[in-house]
Amino acid sequence: MMKYSLKQLSVFDAVASLESVSGAARKLSLTQSAVSMSLSQLESLLGRPLFIRQGNRLVLSHWGEWLRPRARRLLQDAQQIELGLHDHHIISGQFQIGSSQTAGQHLLPELITKIDTDFPQLRIDVNIRNTNSVIDSVINYEFQLGIIEGRCDDSRLHQERWIDDYLVVVAAPTHPFAKYDNVSLAQLEQAKWVLRESGAGTRRIFNSAIHGLIDHIDVWKEFEQVGILKAMAEKGPYLTCLPYLDVEPEVVEGKLVILSTPQLNMERSLSFIWRNDEIDNPLRDCVLSEAHRMAKKRLRDQNNRLANQIPAV
Repeated sequence: MMKYSLKQLSVFDAVASLESVSGAARKLSLTQSAVSMSLSQLESLLGRPLFIRQGNRLVLSHWGEWLRPRARRLLQDAQQIELGLHDHHIISGQFQIGSSQTAGQHLLPELITKIDTDFPQLRIDVNIRNTNSVIDSVINYEFQLGIIEGRCDDSRLHQERWIDDYLVVVAAPTHPFAKYDNVSLAQLEQAKWVLRESGAGTRRIFNSAIHGLIDHIDVWKEFEQVGILKAMAEKGPYLTCLPYLDVEPEVVEGKLVILSTPQLNMERSLSFIWRNDEIDNPLRDCVLSEAHRMAKKRLRDQNNRLANQIPAV
């Protein structure tokens, strides 16, 4: 017979997310003593310590790490049962999205604003991570939906294309390569680079683009933060490779220039991912529908801008 409750699992999940009893209490609108008691009861029922105290933080123990994805799955299934017993035309509830940086910074704000207007009772939580981390978190039931850069070959996940994008190599206007019409592979090999960290979708696509063409590049530094990469390229003798969406403002202002690298194919797509074994989810369907409508509008706007640039015959 099952002895633990969904409430206890919900408390466990909140403490795991915030690494704090007081934070979990605020999130769940409970007293700290109630959260502590619920957590203690769950550990007693399972016969395992779920957390280890590190200073003011509570971090998951080995058993807590094992339990977390399974608890998330149970809580999500419980939410789906509750939704299934109500009118699906009323879209309400909480939905977790994990997103790579490009989509999180340049696309999700517009999407969430639209959803907030049309579906005010749907609350979306967004967490920005690199692509590998988003994939792992969706697999472990931490996010109900992920947005990644490039391909995902994990058979446990379904991938659905959203918006096409491309990477560009940029440098300061004063960089020696900025004066060339095209930059050769030999010149790229001689340059000093600052790049995204391993595990980022941007880095994966860049590595794929140079594979078989450039044997070695001089990676001076790696950073997770796009802003640092742009600043180093702008103020130093470095090249970097980033999504056009990330560097568009600096290019327009003349702070960075896009180098012509015709031998590199750096087109990519931003895609949604979710677990194959998840049941139908009206909240996910709502987010996907709004996202695809937004993508079609962006494509129409882009085509209109290009058409207006072509002189009439």
